[in-house]
Amino acid sequence: MILLAGGLSAAPGRERNPGNVELRFGLMSEPRTLDPLSTSNTADGRMILFNVYEGLVKSDPVGILQPAVAESYEMSSDAMTYTFTLRQGLRFHDGSLVTIEDVEFSLAEARSIGALGFSQINRIELVGDRTIRIILNDPDPDFLPYFTTGIVPKNNPDREGNAIGTGPFAIQSYITQQHLVLTRNSHYWQPNLPRMDTVTVVFTADNNALFTGLEGGNLNGAMVSSDVAENLDRTKFQITDAYSNSVQLLALNNDVPPLNDLRVRQALNYAIDKQEIIDIAFYGRGRPSGSPLIPALSVYYNEDTRNPYPTDLTRARALLAEAGYSSGFNLEIKVPSNFSMHVDTAQVIVNQLARIGVRASIRLLDWATWLTEVNRDRNYEATIISLDGRTVSPLSFLSRYISTASGNFLNFRNDEYDRLYQQIQREINTENRIRLYKEAQRIISDNAAAVFIQDIFAFKVFNGFGGAQNYPLYVIDFSTIYQN
Repeated sequence: MILLAGGLSAAPGRERNPGNVELRFGLMSEPRTLDPLSTSNTADGRMILFNVYEGLVKSDPVGILQPAVAESYEMSSDAMTYTFTLRQGLRFHDGSLVTIEDVEFSLAEARSIGALGFSQINRIELVGDRTIRIILNDPDPDFLPYFTTGIVPKNNPDREGNAIGTGPFAIQSYITQQHLVLTRNSHYWQPNLPRMDTVTVVFTADNNALFTGLEGGNLNGAMVSSDVAENLDRTKFQITDAYSNSVQLLALNNDVPPLNDLRVRQALNYAIDKQEIIDIAFYGRGRPSGSPLIPALSVYYNEDTRNPYPTDLTRARALLAEAGYSSGFNLEIKVPSNFSMHVDTAQVIVNQLARIGVRASIRLLDWATWLTEVNRDRNYEATIISLDGRTVSPLSFLSRYISTASGNFLNFRNDEYDRLYQQIQREINTENRIRLYKEAQRIISDNAAAVFIQDIFAFKVFNGFGGAQNYPLYVIDFSTIYQN
């Protein structure tokens, strides 16, 4: 048996700030849902809910899963059974005790709505008042990250309108297109956390509004892209380097002609110079990557896919001619207008594709329209976006490329990949799983499912606040932040 007990610990630094301390933090997109069990949230939505809900386990800043709602866990030697013992006396935001029935309900509900990985659960068994046992259909030594799914009260029928978790902050109010207010959870189990009383997440229309809010003092924190960071007054702001831990890509609709031709997709890959994108749109900050996995997951990352299509315009033109497009073709790139880094990337790509005769045009969409047209309805040819992982598991990034995955808006379909993914889920040996993870990346790369560009280099900026930590996830842990 593998046993881990204990829990997360506060980052070194200050005790909780006295008095009513408020951080005003800017974001450019809103949650799609406040329900932690929903499969449809945005990356910024998950960033916020990281502070509201906790699973049986929770990632620490270096990506190790630590007990959270659970105080300890065991994995059986055959990787078929996971057993958790709940933290004693743990309370939800409303003061009610967390029970083993709440945990059972949360896991069963996640399985019933098709949450990632939960179809692997065969049955859930309660062992006494504080212990729960989850038995899988097949062995899976990498199943633990799925238990970061938020635990909710069994008797709360309105998770959307009444968000109740065990995290360091509770949602006090939410006015769409304006702000969401988080208040300190007085029942939180970790001593001296959170260090602030209030976090007001302010939703801004675009980077210009974000910059104005920061410089004007309406905001005193945000995660920003290079163009904003370059223009901020560095005498006022503490600016910390951080990767976004998401994969920026030119996503291609593999079902739409001529993108349904592998040669065409490969031609686009050869035509796009990723370093030039980084130099122009990101002030040279960043490192190209050709994998659907973030490089931060270094054990699993396939270095052979870092640059599988070095810029080669001659090769790109030859592939287009072979596919019957020697004169090029028209390509519409739909881009969410509120993300300037994606708009800037699109402008560079339009010029690069013109070199091989591809006549690309940009169509800007507001975020809500992008979510509907591109992500849900798959009504597009190409788009530029960043895709994050819900957990620190490689499967969180790779699962969207399964042929039948609901999040597979690229319409990538490959029988070899589907079989390999199933094999990964059954493989117990760690070295073999790592090899299979790398093979999965190779298949996606060889089939040019998209043009993978980079893990965007981002910045955390604060004025008058410190204590922010980097995670191998797209999250902000507000609990460790304090007023200077």
